[in-house]
Amino acid sequence: MRLFIKMAAIACFALSSTISFAADWPAKPVTLIVPYPPGGANDFSARIYAQYLPELIGAPVVVDNRAGAGGEIGAELASRSKPDGYTMLFGAIGSLAINSVLPSKPKTYNFPDAFEGVSFGTAVPLVVAVRNGLGVNSLDELIKKAKENPGKISYGSAGVGSSQHMAVEKFQLATDTKLLHVPYKGSGPAVTDLLGGQIDMVIETLTTLYPQMKSGKIKLLAVSTQDRVKTIPDVPTLQESGVKDYVLTTNYGLLTPASTPKPIVEKMSKAMQAVAARKDVENKLIESGANAYATTPEQTDRLLLDEVKKWQDVATRAKVE
Repeated sequence: MRLFIKMAAIACFALSSTISFAADWPAKPVTLIVPYPPGGANDFSARIYAQYLPELIGAPVVVDNRAGAGGEIGAELASRSKPDGYTMLFGAIGSLAINSVLPSKPKTYNFPDAFEGVSFGTAVPLVVAVRNGLGVNSLDELIKKAKENPGKISYGSAGVGSSQHMAVEKFQLATDTKLLHVPYKGSGPAVTDLLGGQIDMVIETLTTLYPQMKSGKIKLLAVSTQDRVKTIPDVPTLQESGVKDYVLTTNYGLLTPASTPKPIVEKMSKAMQAVAARKDVENKLIESGANAYATTPEQTDRLLLDEVKKWQDVATRAKVE
């Protein structure tokens, strides 16, 4: 009986300490680890939220870029951080899920179990873009040309196992086509070669292609969203173009190490949702080709599992190692 009382007292003390600690959070700056270099879509999204979060949580928010290994260096660092709410990961959710299911990717932490979902932050449409000289003016024409020339139409990606690569693998499965993969060390070089005519197509984020839209060197054939995108209203969706079951967005979101006290997770999630609801934030994101997209912790955790399941299916069917 004494042992039971002692253990109950210890449990109550631990619970009260956790509640007290969470109530005092944050007492110092919160760091958001971005697992990619400055200037990219992930970094841009994180910095928009970092600009407005301090007034809601009552402490500075600092962005720390820890790039390398397709986002894995920063993600591993965040996963091993102390679960006290002072170090979080603002990452590309699809890339994290893809890295977790491909056998060729190093497994230094367990995704998504190593994290607690806080909130998504940004959703970015993907766009099927081709070089002007390819001789196609619609997605239907591209698919027809690809079927007539299997393995001849080339596409660029940010590397084997990147989200761009896997988006095209999913496209090939959905359209029964075979394209030629040309992997690059990042999206920038792939888009540069698309503009130069060295490759035929990409499936890339709208934020990446946005600055190139008026160059006259590429054509946007379709967007991957459920509905058309406001900033490019003349570009049809893949579903409108006859490609069924192809709805994709690149989502950036906030995760915190597993076992972070729930009150901290809830407080940060509500702050993320409040930032996403701001009209000026919405406008900034739309201007860059993105959309504000906030979720509750419970929704975030479910979406993480959905991402893993989706990309596991694509990797298995496409035999991507």
